[in-house]
Amino acid sequence: MTHAASATILGPILGIETSCDETAAAVLDGEGHVLSNIISSQQAVHERFGGVVPELASRAHIQNIDQVTGRALEEAGLGWRDLRAIAVTQGPGLAGALLVGLSYAKSTAYALDIPLVGVSHLEGHIASAWINRPAFPRDCVVLIASGGHTHLFHAEEKGGFHLMGRTIDDAAGEAFDKGAQMLGLGYPGGPLIDAAARKGRPTAVRFPRSRVRTGQFDFSFSGLKTALLYHLQGMSLEAIAEQQTDLAAAYQEAIVDVLVRQAFAAVERAGVSALAVVGGVSANSRLRARLAERAVKEGIELSLPALSYCTDNAAMIAAAGQRALLQGNVASFDCEAMPDCALPAWSGSGVVRRTS
Repeated sequence: MTHAASATILGPILGIETSCDETAAAVLDGEGHVLSNIISSQQAVHERFGGVVPELASRAHIQNIDQVTGRALEEAGLGWRDLRAIAVTQGPGLAGALLVGLSYAKSTAYALDIPLVGVSHLEGHIASAWINRPAFPRDCVVLIASGGHTHLFHAEEKGGFHLMGRTIDDAAGEAFDKGAQMLGLGYPGGPLIDAAARKGRPTAVRFPRSRVRTGQFDFSFSGLKTALLYHLQGMSLEAIAEQQTDLAAAYQEAIVDVLVRQAFAAVERAGVSALAVVGGVSANSRLRARLAERAVKEGIELSLPALSYCTDNAAMIAAAGQRALLQGNVASFDCEAMPDCALPAWSGSGVVRRTS
């Protein structure tokens, strides 16, 4: 079965996201407006392990996906036969988790005889920059900062993406999670460090700000984690508890400094006047404030997704899927999960190449 992708098939589209530990489904209408965006969190499942357990994540997706997609359709006021396409995360992510969403999307699209679109999770995050701001410039720099990714792209008006930089070790979100564990704050680390840091002093400790020699716009956060570890080794548990908010604020400031510095340096290099910052870390209140302040100062147009579109969600997958359909990209029913992919040519993005 094949489908000709054109504007005539664009109508309500179901997005499905199961790349990690959120089971998510969303419905967008033909103009890209979000009709529903349902997310089922697995935080309670993984919290006692201090991180995501892949096998448990896959099981939870199997248990939740039918209910979550049903709720998405119900909230949108639509039935299965009203859908015109299904978009699903094909990678990157946890292999077992991806397979649950992909298998569900394949079988449903086949039964309904509608197009299936495989979407890169990274491209989904990029698409979130335009969900609430459809007029935001397409020629811009996009920083993806999440638990698994820290990437800088130059997004072109025609749809291609140039990779300008990426982390050479840990992602920014992982640095937040590991830092929170060391500080005794718990899981998930990002929101907990954000909350604690609001009561602390960012200048209490001067943690290192990494600069990577291999690529001007690359990132590295492993050294920062090591610096926090060494700092805590010289302190008693009582002292750590007493200084927890100051340590959280100083550690957070080191991450935010690097993200802001690299993002605006990339904007200057790309010669654009617009910056989008997306992904789970873009929900951090300190990062949002620093970005907004710098953008106003330099006259840069800034897009930050609504908080509901920062972390993993299916609205962004549906949005990326709609753009792929307009470009004529439809997946076959023998497509496979791609756990280790980045932003591949099979997505709606066009050619991706590294720039420096």
